[in-house]
Amino acid sequence: MAYSSRAVPLPRSGRALLELVGAMTLCIASGCQPTTPTLEPTATQAATRSPPPPEAPGSESAAPKLLPTSDETATPAPTVAADTAATANTTATAPPQASAPPASKQAYFVAVMGDSLTDYKSGGGKFIRFLEERCPESSFDNYGKGGEMVNQMRRRFDALFTPDKPQYTHVIVFGGVNDLYSDLTAHRTNERIESDLSAMYTAAKNHGAQVVAINVAPWGGFKKYFNPRRGASTLALNAWIDEQVGHGVDAVIDAHSLLRCGDPDALCPGHAKPFKDGIHFGPEGHRILGQALFEAVFRDCR
Repeated sequence: MAYSSRAVPLPRSGRALLELVGAMTLCIASGCQPTTPTLEPTATQAATRSPPPPEAPGSESAAPKLLPTSDETATPAPTVAADTAATANTTATAPPQASAPPASKQAYFVAVMGDSLTDYKSGGGKFIRFLEERCPESSFDNYGKGGEMVNQMRRRFDALFTPDKPQYTHVIVFGGVNDLYSDLTAHRTNERIESDLSAMYTAAKNHGAQVVAINVAPWGGFKKYFNPRRGASTLALNAWIDEQVGHGVDAVIDAHSLLRCGDPDALCPGHAKPFKDGIHFGPEGHRILGQALFEAVFRDCR
């Protein structure tokens, strides 16, 4: 069999293998550390290698990974359980907040000036009993006298402030209806009624008391004496009493509005019982009046 002396070319990969063997032989002879050369891909390998898949936008691998700093490594983030425990510990050890102290109750000394609607002997004054029940440690002195006009009350008024009397914290003045139907017989005009009421308001203020005025209750059912002219005088007097708040009077109780229903000039029938004269009112009317006084003036009593 005849052999050809012509050198057969080795494939590129074969030549690379021979070069690797030769390089390793030289390194061993010279004492160097062998290194593995990087093999470049062949043209066929480069052509057929699939490119890496594109990164999806916003994917986690698209952004470079940052190594934690030394501070982050040393102090791990607290867990939810740790946060909860810390909150619970804070809640458990926080001192309770102090609540506002309750408003202090007051014992009051009250004088009540009036006519038969205030006088116990005339069946009046039950609104005072209502207050006594709700203010058991307070004192209510009744100076009501049946049939009196306010000029007569004024003449007795100084007796409220003699040395043997308590230092009154409040003075209630409830009068005027007897004056209104005595306009002809006693010449009791609105101007005179207002002058006498004003004198009592001023005297009470000068003695350090708060002044509570009760305006004239409806009396249109008192047919013997009531008429439209006197009804108009009643409304005008009540309007004047209302205007005295801040001018010698600390509070006004509107008995006229509280005790009427239906007929604007007359007592509500349910409030008048058992009286039938159209001017006096019974227990229900007194309860309503006492409740209004309590709510407006004496709510903090004891």
